[in-house]
Amino acid sequence: MRRSDREITDKKEMIEIIKKCDVCRIVLNDEDYPYIVPLNFGMDIQDEGIVFYFHGATEGKKYDLIRKNNKATFEMDCSHQLVMDDKKMSCTMKYESIIGRGHIEIVSEEEKMKGLEILMKQYHQEDFQFGTAIVPNTNVFKLTVEEMTGKRR
Repeated sequence: MRRSDREITDKKEMIEIIKKCDVCRIVLNDEDYPYIVPLNFGMDIQDEGIVFYFHGATEGKKYDLIRKNNKATFEMDCSHQLVMDDKKMSCTMKYESIIGRGHIEIVSEEEKMKGLEILMKQYHQEDFQFGTAIVPNTNVFKLTVEEMTGKRR
């Protein structure tokens, strides 16, 4: 990282930033150009590792790309604030961000409800009872993080 003074290396601090984010962008390999998808997510900490859960329809381009190559990168950011400096006649932006990489897999039917429950915890303060009628028409997939870094300004 070019600006090491902005780098966040403490895992607990990165987890606190992730908890504040509401969108995770995953980037998949699509031959000539990367394919980026913004998604709602849930985070699960497993044996000191991090796993992100996502949901979506049962078919589509992202699933085709995952089946071809399940390696992915991800990015999320939050705490945006414009900072003006009238004396210097300039401005900058405060932010916190996490980027990383890992591998994605579609979860089994047995793991699907667990993934949806983890996803809902990202957006609700307490356990949220959601209707299950849509579950058979929903795919749940997870990204197991292999490496990540944080940055703050």
